Parts: sequence; C-alpha cells; structure tokens
Amino acid sequence: MMFVAVLIACAVCIVMLVARAASGPSAFDRILAVNSVGTIIILGISLHGFALGRPEFVDISILYAVLNFLGTLAILRFYRSSDTSDEDVV
Repeated sequence: MMFVAVLIACAVCIVMLVARAASGPSAFDRILAVNSVGTIIILGISLHGFALGRPEFVDISILYAVLNFLGTLAILRFYRSSDTSDEDVV
C-alpha cells in the first residue's frame, strides 16, 4: 500500500513538473524541470528495485543519474555558448 502511495506522489510531481516545463518563463526553468523529472524517474527505478527485491536496479538508477547529469551539463553549455539565451533579450 505504501509503495502505491509513493508512486502516486511521484506521478503527481511529474505531472506538475511537466506543466512547469511547458509554461516556464525561461529556458533555464524548463531545463530545471526536465532535470527534476529525471531525478524522480531515478527515484522510481530505485523504488521498483527495492519493492521487487532486485538490487541491480540501483546500478541502473546510478547510470541513469550520470546520464541525466551529463545531459543537463551539455544543454547548459549549449545555452551558454549560443546567442539565443534569455538574458540577451532586452
């Protein structure tokens, strides 16, 4: 029962973050929302591994966390080097 409650709470958080990503006033707000969705997915993978008694899911979630982090860094570097950032607009 507790597992279902936690999954429902994660689903509600993901829905709120997707709404934030869709209506974010700046690109950095959208990037933060997508990164947060990735973090909640990592939590979900770990929860499934715990509930099913499969400790190898923790390895999968760590790999996904590294990919999420590197993807966020790559996107932020792209916005830093491009001329389309929101701070340039006056």
